[in-house]
Amino acid sequence: MRVTTTKLPLRHAALPLLTVAVLALAGCGSNGGSGSSGAGGTSQGMVVTVSDAGGRNVLVDAEGKALYMSDQEKSGKLLCTSGACGAIWTPLTVSSRSSLTAPPSLAKKLGTVARPDGSTQVTLGKRPLYTFSFDHSAGEVNGDGTKDSFDGTDFTWHVATPSGQAAAAPTSPSGTTTGSSGSSPYGNGGYSY
Repeated sequence: MRVTTTKLPLRHAALPLLTVAVLALAGCGSNGGSGSSGAGGTSQGMVVTVSDAGGRNVLVDAEGKALYMSDQEKSGKLLCTSGACGAIWTPLTVSSRSSLTAPPSLAKKLGTVARPDGSTQVTLGKRPLYTFSFDHSAGEVNGDGTKDSFDGTDFTWHVATPSGQAAAAPTSPSGTTTGSSGSSPYGNGGYSY
């Protein structure tokens, strides 16, 4: 067998090395930290923490995005497993149970469950946690109270709270609850994207 090599000009060889160096530096950030999060922020290095969203304490991921759970998924039961559901409700996953970090007050309530694709999803009180694709920045809870349907299952979603219970929907000044509602006959949950 004959192997030939081609010498690349220096600028072509340096690009992959530069990419590796940048990624290595990005991974050198702090994994510790015990500060509490403010609106739009999280405690450094925590997979799950607590943040303020519209005057309510809610659970958020490391990027400050609100975490949700559905009424239909209890005791580690996974029903949002299709690509269509996952496109709207992104499972919060970790590499392993031991990599799940949270403030001590939450750590006892969190766990993991194996997904059909082999990934490890974070749970709160044995209920799988997700982010909502229509929450575009930290502090948004656009998915709270949303009802949709995927693969024959009708879902009702609520933002997760430190108590392990679904958050009560906020009320508007007129006294009515706010949030999305409306089941969809469409396979994509009725969302436009």
